[in-house]
Amino acid sequence: MSELLVTEIFRSIQGESSWAGYPCTFVRLTGCPLRCRWCDTAYSFSGGKPYSIAQIVDEVARLGVPLVELTGGEPLAQKQAPELINALLQKGYKVLLETGGSESLAELPPGVHIIMDIKCPGSGMTDRMNGNNLKLLKASDEIKFVVSSREDFLWACRTILDFALDKKFPLLFSPAWGLVTPQDLTQWILESGFQARLNLQLHKFIWGPRKRGV
Repeated sequence: MSELLVTEIFRSIQGESSWAGYPCTFVRLTGCPLRCRWCDTAYSFSGGKPYSIAQIVDEVARLGVPLVELTGGEPLAQKQAPELINALLQKGYKVLLETGGSESLAELPPGVHIIMDIKCPGSGMTDRMNGNNLKLLKASDEIKFVVSSREDFLWACRTILDFALDKKFPLLFSPAWGLVTPQDLTQWILESGFQARLNLQLHKFIWGPRKRGV
């Protein structure tokens, strides 16, 4: 029986992406190979509790929300994650996957909606990105840049132009909490001319930046 290490499963409001504001059940898997400087979920790097895929699906059903997100840590660091996604899709859930881009997307079922973070230099993890993943994304998936400085934003803009990302995928710009203000990032987006979404972490504005399980 396949098992995954799970840090927490909870029901909340989706705080980010094009699904922001909708009720969502989060399955936060344990473990991450990256150490981004601004990471806000370091508590998920280790520990966790083993769950079978059936137990996770049962808990998701108990919480009663049709939208489910797998997050972490890095959910794809556990090789059973695609199997879990498949099981949720087969039950009729809309499944979102939040990934840091270091792990291959090759084994994912086509029904999952991917939100992939391209790591800006301020994260310290730019060189850990799996470059092949851009070829595996669907046009309906989303790319996110977490911006911790003006330099990060300019780097993201160059990356968008170099790979024509604005012609291929919906784009999200997120301010790293406490490092870039939403006001500054909004102005930069407007000046850039990109049709990109300002991606605020709504859960932090509602409950504060340190509360878990929301």
